[in-house]
Amino acid sequence: MSTMFGALNRFISRLDSESPSQSSRNGSPYGFQILRNKNLEIPIEPWYDFIIGINGRQVDNPDPNLFAAEVRNCAGSSVSLVLWNAKGQRTRTLALPVPTPSPTLGITLQWTPLSVSEDVWHVLDVIPNSPADTAGLLPYGDYIVGTPEGNVHGESGLGELVEDYLNRSLRLYVYNHEYAVTRLVTLTPSRTWGGSGALGCVLGFGALHRLPVPMTEPIAGPGETLFETARFSNEERRPPSAQLLSQSPSLYPPPSSAMQPSHLLVPASIVSPQPPPSQPATSPTGGPPRVAKKPRAVAASNMAFDDYFREGEQKSKEEDFAPSTKKTAPPPPPPKSTKEPPPAKSPEPAAETQGEEDETKPAEIEAQIETADG
Repeated sequence: MSTMFGALNRFISRLDSESPSQSSRNGSPYGFQILRNKNLEIPIEPWYDFIIGINGRQVDNPDPNLFAAEVRNCAGSSVSLVLWNAKGQRTRTLALPVPTPSPTLGITLQWTPLSVSEDVWHVLDVIPNSPADTAGLLPYGDYIVGTPEGNVHGESGLGELVEDYLNRSLRLYVYNHEYAVTRLVTLTPSRTWGGSGALGCVLGFGALHRLPVPMTEPIAGPGETLFETARFSNEERRPPSAQLLSQSPSLYPPPSSAMQPSHLLVPASIVSPQPPPSQPATSPTGGPPRVAKKPRAVAASNMAFDDYFREGEQKSKEEDFAPSTKKTAPPPPPPKSTKEPPPAKSPEPAAETQGEEDETKPAEIEAQIETADG
């Protein structure tokens, strides 16, 4: 998994490592980055906000005098600015009043590509007793966004800067996502602190580690876009979803009508019949009728579900050819044959023939004796 993320980050870093002149020719977005805001009443964040449009027109000229002239032309009224913020990569429109005596906004600008905000290093893990731990870096919540020592570009930019400041104090601008604050952190990179690396922390770089949306902003509701886009004077404005709902109520029925019982389908096997109303019992003595006791509430839904499951069990038994517990009649006898069986031949009695032979033998013996006497 880490190999796949590393390959993705290297691919994106190669796309982002183009020179500014080449990016400008290819049409990469530029804008005026806010470096300083002297007017605290204006809700503009230095470094994170870029002015990309003014009075409905896109800012495409790096000349700051043209921008200042446009602001002076709005003296006594308000100027409309389209701002792009690096936190979540969102755009918003801001209307600022321009005073008449001094038609300025009190901000310092610099023509900068928007890709500068992509040079961010996400602190993923901090090793105990390391230079990063001693400086107070927090895992997962901290993002290194820059340094007052100079410009840092690309994935290897921070590593080269750390190598140049080994055993020396290095200042870093660190933004914390959980508290939405940016602070200046001073640390001393070292190879002899007892662990791996000069800082002792794990950093993430690339598309998966950009600055997220502040946690103080509301979560986008259903039907809302996650990333808003700037609209200029030549673009058509789309009505909000609430207006579309009011114009075409037939397409979107209200929730109350959709939840009426007549629109709900209930299986017939689940519906249980209601018990008949009980009649008040009269006393045999003719006195006032007794008050009938309220019948106990029976869980009709449970009984209906029991019948439903019993019916399903019976069907499954029939499909599985399960033996039935009911007594069945014995099978019918086999049909009688119409053909008569052949007569059986009785064997000759061997014992009688043997007896006759025995009787003749004594007679012959007696005849022989008589002849001998004679």
